[in-house]
Formats: sequence, C-alpha cells, structure tokens
Amino acid sequence: MTLRSVGLDRTLWPALLLLACSIALFEFTGLDLALQDHFYDFAHKRWVVDAADPLGRLIFYTGPKVAIILLAVAVLALAVGPGRWREKFRFGRRDLWVALLVLVTVPVLAGLGKDTTNTFCPAEIRRYGGDVAYVKLCSPYPENDKPDRRGHCFPGGHASGGFALLGLMWLRRTRTWKYGGLALGLGVGWLMGGYQMLKGAHYLSHTVTTMLLAWIVLLAWRRILRPAPDVTCGGK
Repeated sequence: MTLRSVGLDRTLWPALLLLACSIALFEFTGLDLALQDHFYDFAHKRWVVDAADPLGRLIFYTGPKVAIILLAVAVLALAVGPGRWREKFRFGRRDLWVALLVLVTVPVLAGLGKDTTNTFCPAEIRRYGGDVAYVKLCSPYPENDKPDRRGHCFPGGHASGGFALLGLMWLRRTRTWKYGGLALGLGVGWLMGGYQMLKGAHYLSHTVTTMLLAWIVLLAWRRILRPAPDVTCGGK
C-alpha cells in the first residue's frame, strides 16, 4: 500500500485552515474557561490534579519527557549510523530524518510561541486563585490592569513532545505502522496535555493548537525532504 492511497500527505492546507478556525473558535467563545471550571474546585481552591504530587509528575511529566528525549537520540543514531542498523528495522534514512526533525522542531516552535504570545496559564489568573487578569490569545490586556510580567503559557510546551511522536508515522510504509504512529502521537500528546489541563497549567485551546502545529510541522518536513515512497531500508 502506498502513501498516496492514504491521502494523509494532502492534509497540510486543511490543517492550516483548521488551525485558523480553532484559534477563532476559542477567541470568540468561552470554551476554555467553561471546561477549565470543571477541573478546579472553587470551594477548596485547588485543581483536580495536584501539581506537587511526585508520582503523578513522574508518570505524566518527567517520565514521558525523558522517554521522548531518549527516543530522539535513538532516531538520530539510526539516521547517522551504518546502513545495517536501518536494514534491521526496515527504516529509510530520509524517513528517520523527518521523524527526528519533527521530534525537535515541534517542541522548539512551542517554546518560541510561549516566549512571544504573552499568555498566562489558568492557575495564574484571578478566576483560579492567581494574580493576573484573564485575557484571550488575540486580546490586549486592559490599560489599568496590565501584568508586571510576561506570560509563557501558549501553546502547550509539555504536550508538544507527545504530539511530536507523530513524526514516527512514516518510518515504515504499512497501514499498521502508519496508524499505530498516529495513535501513539495523539494518545501521548493528549495524555501529557490533559495532565497539564487538570493541574491548571494549560487550557484546551493550548493543547489543540499544539496538536495541529505538530501535524503541520510533520507534513512540512515531509514535503521539504520528499522521502522516496518506495524506500524502506538501507542507507538511501
């Protein structure tokens, strides 16, 4: 079965449109706060998930981050190593480079976004016990209520590592591997993003945007590198 028969490569422009529509949806509705209210106990002023809980942090925060970093190192080793390594796993070198670039680029872009958007996390706004006003992504802060620091919360930096696993989708040209990689990237991304939402570190819009960003980055790198459809192994 070829890549083109699936059609996932042709979803770049629809994904860009969906990203724009998603940003507009959250900008003109109160969906973020409506959902986040369910994760916060207003009576006891605490989140559903305790950010300080060491076990939860190990399973849903530190553990996944370390695993993804180690995976990226393994992908790099396979990409630059001898051809027999790739033959053993039936991976193509171009596909490995696509996977590695996605694993690196998505978190980097998410980090750049966090540094430039000046958006605060749920736990930082007054509605949930914080000290700054709630302002949506494209809206300005009130003149008489501007924070004395910048926010660093949009998009979801932690979830970006999970969604970057989408880069593994085309390491093998089979339907099982392709959709297995899709399920892995979406599953881990939403697991990591959901954990952040439950402890007040991100809104739904942050996680949705990060997911779409990861998909767009994946398709962009595939178009730039243009891996040969029939290459499955060796040093090509």
